[in-house]
Parts: sequence; C-alpha cells; structure tokens
Amino acid sequence: MEHDEQNMNRMFHFGVALGYNLSNYKITLDSNFISQKTILNVQPVKGPGFNLGIVSDLHLAKYWELRFIPALSFAEKDIQYTRKDSVVMKKIESVYLEFPLLLKYKSKPYNNMRMYVIGGLKYSIDMQSNALARKAENLIKVKQNDYSIDYGIGMELHLPLVVMAPEIKWSYGIVNILQNDDKLIYSSVLNRLRSRCILFTIHLEG
Repeated sequence: MEHDEQNMNRMFHFGVALGYNLSNYKITLDSNFISQKTILNVQPVKGPGFNLGIVSDLHLAKYWELRFIPALSFAEKDIQYTRKDSVVMKKIESVYLEFPLLLKYKSKPYNNMRMYVIGGLKYSIDMQSNALARKAENLIKVKQNDYSIDYGIGMELHLPLVVMAPEIKWSYGIVNILQNDDKLIYSSVLNRLRSRCILFTIHLEG
C-alpha cells in the first residue's frame, strides 16, 4: 500500500473521470391527462450518454474525503407517447456542465484494494436547454438549471503508478425541470419532469 500511504500524506490529489450514463425522466402527469383523448399513454425511455470530468479530492481524515468533480456530460432522454393511431418518441438531448460536491468514505485497505461509498449534491446547467424556444409546437421544453442528490459505490485499485477506481452512481433530480406550456401538445399532459441517471465511471487518480 505504498502508493496509498503517499496519497494520505497529501492533502489534495487530482485525476480524470471517464463515464457512460443512462438517463431518463421521472414523469408526473397533469390532471388534464384523463380528460383529453389524444394521448393514451406516456412513458420515459432511457437514453445513452457520456461524461468527462476532472477529479479533485481533499483529504479530511484517514477514511474521509471531500470530492469535487466538475464535468461535461452529454445525455439523451426520450419520452414515448402512445396516441390512438401511432407511437411518437420525443428525444431531449442535453449538454450539461455539472458541479457535484460529494463526501467519500473509504474502507480499510486489503491487498491494494479499497471499497468506498459516496454521496452528496449536484448542480447542473443544461447548455442545450430549449426553454426559450419560440417555434416549439412539437417540443417539450426543459429548464436550464437542475439540482440532484447523487450517491454510489466504488472500488479503488492501487496500481504502481495510478489509482484506478470503477464506480457506479445514481443521480435523482429534486426539482421540476419542465417548462410548463399548455399550448404545446406534448407538454400539456405533463405536470413535472425530474431527471434520473445511472453513471458508470472509471476514475484515474494520481
């Protein structure tokens, strides 16, 4: 554990994070969904994406770290509408700047390996938000700012020159990001959209 002991002697250490994500929405239907006759069903569909981030860790104590990973995230979320005569898929593509602040707790080392759990809050800015679009009859408008609760588990592998850490993390949006507009056919049946994401990441840390 020589590499791990060297890390403990440093207050900060840095790295990169490469990730693959699957994201969708938690959908709450509007009260007028039952009364209208055009759309029979609405379902979220997971879409793929990827993340690229910079890892910065502050060592708080022997087993505790404060982790900040600003990242660029490309995500795709689909909503499937079942109409009387057809099925329509609405694709919402986003490019996020993400700013998660996470607390990390690590286990005792065993054979150059540590398990850990992580959790915290994340603020995201959707650089591709269509909330201000004017010609939007067939769009679903989403707001630019989002906040979420993130938590996950991972494993540190202490190699001779680098620490490699595969991780799985869940992200649950806590605010409604739907830009309500009753004039838009596909938005009028929706009341709330909250983001959901599963992220598989490989961290490479010095």
